[in-house]
Amino acid sequence: MTAIGAPTGLTQGSRTKGGIGESTLRPDGVLKVTGEFAYASDMWHEDMLWGQILRSTVAHAEIVSVDTGEALATPGVYAVMTYDDLPTDVRHYGLEIRDTPVLAHGKVRHHGEPVAIVAADHPETARRAAAKIKVEYRELPLVTDEATATAPGAVLVHEHRDDHHSAHVPHPNIVHRQPIVRGDAAAAAERADVIVTGDYHFGMQDQAFLGPESGLAVPGEDGGVDLYIATQWLHSDLRQIAPVLGLPEDKVRMTLSGVGGAFGGREDLSMQIHACLLALRTGKPVKIVYNRFESFFGHVHRHPARLHYEHGATRDGRLTHVRCRIVLDGGAYASASPAVVGNAASLSVGPYAVDDVDIEALALYSNNPPCGAMRGFGAVQACFAYEAQMDKVAAELGLEPVEFRRINAMEQGTLMPTGQPVDSPAPVAELLRRVKAMPMPPERQWESSEGADVRQLPGGLSNTTHGEGVVRGVGYAVGIKNVGFSEGFDDYSTARVRLEAVGGRPVVTVHTAMAEVGQGGVTVHAQIARTELGVAEVTIRPADTRVGSAGSTSASRQTYVTGGAIKNACELVRERVLELGRRKLGSHHPAWATAELLMEGGKVVTDGGEVLADLVDVLEDEAVEVEEEWRHRPTEPFDLRTGQGDGHVQYSFAAHRAVVEVDTELGLVKVIELACAQDVGKALNPLSVIGQIQGGTVQGLGIAVMEEIVVDPVTAKVRNPSFTDYLLPTILDTPALPVDVLELADDHAPYGLRGVGEAPTLSSTPAVLAAIRDATGLALDRTPVRPEHLTGTA
Repeated sequence: MTAIGAPTGLTQGSRTKGGIGESTLRPDGVLKVTGEFAYASDMWHEDMLWGQILRSTVAHAEIVSVDTGEALATPGVYAVMTYDDLPTDVRHYGLEIRDTPVLAHGKVRHHGEPVAIVAADHPETARRAAAKIKVEYRELPLVTDEATATAPGAVLVHEHRDDHHSAHVPHPNIVHRQPIVRGDAAAAAERADVIVTGDYHFGMQDQAFLGPESGLAVPGEDGGVDLYIATQWLHSDLRQIAPVLGLPEDKVRMTLSGVGGAFGGREDLSMQIHACLLALRTGKPVKIVYNRFESFFGHVHRHPARLHYEHGATRDGRLTHVRCRIVLDGGAYASASPAVVGNAASLSVGPYAVDDVDIEALALYSNNPPCGAMRGFGAVQACFAYEAQMDKVAAELGLEPVEFRRINAMEQGTLMPTGQPVDSPAPVAELLRRVKAMPMPPERQWESSEGADVRQLPGGLSNTTHGEGVVRGVGYAVGIKNVGFSEGFDDYSTARVRLEAVGGRPVVTVHTAMAEVGQGGVTVHAQIARTELGVAEVTIRPADTRVGSAGSTSASRQTYVTGGAIKNACELVRERVLELGRRKLGSHHPAWATAELLMEGGKVVTDGGEVLADLVDVLEDEAVEVEEEWRHRPTEPFDLRTGQGDGHVQYSFAAHRAVVEVDTELGLVKVIELACAQDVGKALNPLSVIGQIQGGTVQGLGIAVMEEIVVDPVTAKVRNPSFTDYLLPTILDTPALPVDVLELADDHAPYGLRGVGEAPTLSSTPAVLAAIRDATGLALDRTPVRPEHLTGTA
């Protein structure tokens, strides 16, 4: 890992072993790789029941009748519940718009929608009982795309909308619409020497986390319920669950269980309410675990998109204007679609300086599967299209693609299309320079004295080629992603930090509600505590709702926001400990009153390194505990007509170079290398940073060449809800992933850090597509690229 620049200076804790800047090992790492880590699906409770969900077999239909009699009569069944059995009048939930029914009522709006739930003494009994529930449907016309959603007399997916977005959208089947207008794109087009247009299609991607949705609800003696759940946002879940159960929030006690990946797919509720309902109904613990088939229906996916772009440029390579229209398919329920629209619109031009823009982004309601949060959150779809456009304009001008990007690269001080200045480093040109300067992988790596190594060829071990018809291509892309929640959202986190002497040693306990979903937050949080308090022994308490909200583990925000909350709480603890020391021991040494004091290695020291006291002697039997909320600087909503506003708190940037080899006769692609350069502000844990960049890169590779949920255009049913038919990159598909990390501090952020996890997911996809275009000469305008698109047999 190489680095340039310097983060904001460190004083307290800069010499503490295991503090920030070190690649400390994850506390859960060994347990996970040895199979000993307890995931949510491993939970067990004596005398527990098993829950099962009956889902709709059609995408849009009136529910004529539901007959549960045979299911209820099944031996071992304790409860069967439908919409009519819900305990309160609050029967819908949602992240922002409460439009999702707990159980379908009157009609179903997508394939796989929950209709009834069952609790039984064995999972197989529960499944068989659910299959005995008889539901009569009367199918209704489908809304599947923009044409059917907005046509005159179109069927309304939601007939009686009254949410706060409904007043400003041009049609009830549009969830949210965000225009952005700055300058005069029409006048700028007159100045352009070259105008290039393009239409692009981005497929529906699944988060494909390996740990299925699972949870255990245990009824309490006080009439409440304890829920152990794999989620991304405990307090958001709580806010939605408690009203449906008719319970105050303090009687719905939530604890995070082991999470096997998330990537946005656990931000919405899945079975949380269902498990609690069945537990309260039966008076017994109820566990629900989805199988893989159910998981494809049990969470939202990445929005598929249709994108139209127009770019203009002068002969010297300067962009004159950008016009674009982005249509996202949100599916049957709103989920996070409004925020995804805001991201897609505000980041639609990419990391380039363009004064004149005319942008429209919108999300549709349809009868397709619901879509919501996924890593990259609207910026991924836009990046695929605008980077394809940048290559097309460069070709039209006769410029090298990286040079054209460099000419137009934004920098600190550039105005976003929303009018917001980029007020921290924006090293776009430097990232491109660095990724281009990386050594290229050798040509024809499959050749050896013993013949072709087919593992290194397109098609791999299927042995389809020995090198004939294989062509190499190279492509570049760069992207921009916001960090944290935006558009005026009150984005904060809470941390409780306690310092005490235990067994003659100082010990720090950190308690937050942050969901550890695999990103390594628990590791970094301990590093922050060691740095700020100079104590080696740090305990991270399990996340639960007994402490204030930490917000969502999404938007690349947790290290920034919850890390900021821990840093802030630790600073307050340190102040109180030092004041305690002054009161107790100040008369022993004048430095207590005159010197700048630090806490290092379990001791109080002066800034010159002189030891004044052991922390154990300062604390004695006292514990110092602080619980504090922490917020980043405020943002504001985008104007609904012009899209202007300081909507984002921070931006992150990554650039990729893809090297591919394509069997042009069979349409097979082998990605040889995906090199990345990314600015991370400050790498709090360098090894973890590189892992995040490599993971995001591979996720982008997946949507480039293989991943897509296929929805039947006639029935709106999912065709491939399994890992047999929904293809994921394996280790054999994963290329070399060299990473170059820059550390250019953002002075507004704790330690100068920048959110890391999402940016590499943006530019890896268009880089791979650009490389395939370079190899084949084909104008590829959709993801994923399939063999038939390369052979002309589609």
